Amino acid sequence: MSFRLSYRADPGNPWFSWQYVRDNSDTILAAVREHTTLTLRAVLIAALVALPLAVLAYWFRPLAGPVLAVTGVLYTIPSLALFAFLAPYLGIGAVTVLSVVVLYALLVIVRNAVAGLNQVPPEVREAAEGMGYGRWGRLFRVELPLALPGILTGLRLATVSTVALVTVGVVIGRGGLGQLIFAGLQNNFYKAQIMTGTLLCVLLALVLDLLLAGVGRLLTPWLRRRTA
Repeated sequence: MSFRLSYRADPGNPWFSWQYVRDNSDTILAAVREHTTLTLRAVLIAALVALPLAVLAYWFRPLAGPVLAVTGVLYTIPSLALFAFLAPYLGIGAVTVLSVVVLYALLVIVRNAVAGLNQVPPEVREAAEGMGYGRWGRLFRVELPLALPGILTGLRLATVSTVALVTVGVVIGRGGLGQLIFAGLQNNFYKAQIMTGTLLCVLLALVLDLLLAGVGRLLTPWLRRRTA
């Protein structure tokens, strides 16, 4: 037996409405600002934690497995469960949202940073050692610059996924554009509100990804010359 779902368009409840956008521009802009701020702060914190972990995993190969395993386990925890676990300790606010999204971003950045560092040719490392570079000098002057494409790929993936994940913060009242989407669901399935929040999430992710792609092109001019 098959069931056919029927849908009847409601002209009084369109999927998009410029009138809604105009009437609620202040609320929409506030949600965009909160969403953008939470995303950028989360990716920055995640990068500051993940890059040292990636360097440790690169320098001390036995640590690579445990580091990737721990970040992988954190990535598999359902976000709602993680919010429920952390909220009693961190409170209901931005700190809890940031803690959750940072934990999810770690795996993506660590994995891509380690991959980028491992792709540095051995002869380049040997040449740097022959020029008198120590471990730290080799890292900052040779290995990290050559690993930048992999690192930036991780940052781009983490940024896009963070934009999506921040919306789940609506469960504790700090979801940025997720607030619009959830409010639309509560408001008799107000389609214009739901679609506005959804489209702005997609647009924000696209803009941030393009910005990071542009930064990557500026920081890796040798790749442009190679493909020219």
